[in-house]
Amino acid sequence: MTKLIIDGIEIDVPPEYTLLQACEAAGAEIPRFCFHERLSIAGNCRMCLVELKGSPKPVASCAWGVRDCRPGPNGEPPVVNTRGPMVKKAREGVMEFLLINHPLDCPICDQGGECDLQDQAMAYGVDSSRYAENKRAVEDKYIGGLVKTSMNRCIHCTRCIRFVTEVAGVPELGAIGRGEDMEITTYLEGALTSELQGNVVDLCPVGALTSKPYAFAARPWELNKTESIDVMDAVGSAIRIDTRGREVMRILPRTNDLVNEEWISDKTRHVVDGLRTQRLDRPYVRENGRLRPASWAEAFAAIAQKVKATAVNRIGAIAGDLCAVEDMFALKDLVTRLGSRNLDARQGGSVLDPRWGRATYIFNATIAGIEQADALLIVGANPRKEAAIINARIRKRWRAGRFPVGLIGPQADLTYPYEHLGAGPESVSELLAGKGAFAETLRKAERPLILIGTRAAARDDGARVASLIARLALEVGAVKDSWNGFSMLHTAAARVGALDIGFVPGEGGHTAPMMAKGGEADLLFLLAADEIDVAPGAFVVYIGTHGDNGAHRADVILPGAAYPEKSGLYVNTEGRVQMAARASFPPGEAREDWAILRALSETLGHTLPYDSLPQLRQALFKLYPHLARIDQIEPGDPADIKRLAEVGGTPERTPFSAAVEDFYLTNPIARASSVMAECSALAESRAAQVAAE
Repeated sequence: MTKLIIDGIEIDVPPEYTLLQACEAAGAEIPRFCFHERLSIAGNCRMCLVELKGSPKPVASCAWGVRDCRPGPNGEPPVVNTRGPMVKKAREGVMEFLLINHPLDCPICDQGGECDLQDQAMAYGVDSSRYAENKRAVEDKYIGGLVKTSMNRCIHCTRCIRFVTEVAGVPELGAIGRGEDMEITTYLEGALTSELQGNVVDLCPVGALTSKPYAFAARPWELNKTESIDVMDAVGSAIRIDTRGREVMRILPRTNDLVNEEWISDKTRHVVDGLRTQRLDRPYVRENGRLRPASWAEAFAAIAQKVKATAVNRIGAIAGDLCAVEDMFALKDLVTRLGSRNLDARQGGSVLDPRWGRATYIFNATIAGIEQADALLIVGANPRKEAAIINARIRKRWRAGRFPVGLIGPQADLTYPYEHLGAGPESVSELLAGKGAFAETLRKAERPLILIGTRAAARDDGARVASLIARLALEVGAVKDSWNGFSMLHTAAARVGALDIGFVPGEGGHTAPMMAKGGEADLLFLLAADEIDVAPGAFVVYIGTHGDNGAHRADVILPGAAYPEKSGLYVNTEGRVQMAARASFPPGEAREDWAILRALSETLGHTLPYDSLPQLRQALFKLYPHLARIDQIEPGDPADIKRLAEVGGTPERTPFSAAVEDFYLTNPIARASSVMAECSALAESRAAQVAAE
């Protein structure tokens, strides 16, 4: 530790700290524009100047190391002053320079009210300027459909450049020119290709980069802010939902170092317009081949009539990718009371089963644990499309040094280098047999991480594939007392929660693909299940939010609530229990899914024993106590993986396929979004251009 005296306070800090970190540890507030805790140090803006005793001029605290501070002549600790006259004058001068070319168009700037430059000009600036020259003008750049540019406002902090290069791994932004002619650009003015590009809007300390879909929609002081959880993938990113009245206006990230740090994907951020379009706002009943609006009583009566005419073993239920745990619990309870065992939440046909044990279907290493791994094997997954935030965490670990990555499955640009080991299960067998240099790398690693995509288990030989990977994990030492590197990467926010409550077929029950293909079910409940095609024949009751695949196939539609419109539990891919909060209200006659099922159960003569959400949760927690521990992970038992390894069998040689083809259109809300449609079209045109080249 190193001793410093900061504003008269003696403090001990690690020698690797910067002066800025030391000052903040002492309670001092240091303004900054270019410095960001998760990006490399640039030292561009000089706003963080402090007085270091013995230095002839102020020093940039973000770029000055504590170990570089000289002690006094008699060995006394270095003295730093963050509030003296020298510092005040220096910061005023820096602010005056920054505003020389700034257009000062705050009344028409989208960043107004939440602008770092506004705040720091008020706190550290002066009320006049000595410069009367003409301000420079910079042409606005096109960088895609998500980020709007007003480059006259740019102060060249380079945060955006460092983010896309270091975190996103797509170095498409840079600076050209020098001095007054310097400009931030994509060189050829093409759209950014990163799934994380929207984060540059949060990083920009001025109004140079703003959200294009949100432009001129609202001011920050008009909005109600609700902390919640994202469900666009299985990561469970911490988000803040901003609403005005009943309408969701925007979604922003919250800091959660254990999950998403402070980044969110573009789909999470810009799916907002999909919450407003193609919504189901009243019940519908199909008559003579056409859907007609109906009352709740009519819809329930039609369902009750069909239930009475259907044998219990011909009734089934499929839960979708965006369902809250409470909704699935209520549906399971209802269908079980009707006497059926045909339940499944695995629309893609995965063989993952809670009977194998929790450790076989969660990301055991945890998302934050990726940074502790020293080797990575990816099997049948594309983290960049399936979980962009986890891919950024993997890249962060790779940038830290000495992190070999191997990939088995379709090749893809993952933003970090990897060794392609093969396309199918036979490559896993070769690693198990010790063939190849990467097999030796895994064995020598202290904490090897094996990341498995759910599509690897969604095959006819899925159980054999999962068993083979489990044997490999045990063989290379990925599963031991101090480390469990067997990690399943899910793509659906509802999947782990569904497996936790056993929303899978009971003894003799049918799986989702079996029920959907026809012949196995005469009455099928679809709880927001839109990623599966149901063959003609069955009577379909759809409970959901959008006029998507499930609604088109339905005979009765019951309008539900989207994730910002209800309070619900979700379990992310690492098994972390999270709570999504209600920020808005569903449109029209739509209701929360569990409430719909409770009302329907009364009509069917099998009344569910809870009349409120707290009562439902009480019943849920009684059966599954770990779901009551919010933001905690119930760890899996390593013995589960040993039992999975004993399943045995030889998989087929069929290559692994991608679980997500189009990152932007993976669920009904995203498919209803015009912003996501534009992003998808841009990505498709880029792919076609690359293929042509």
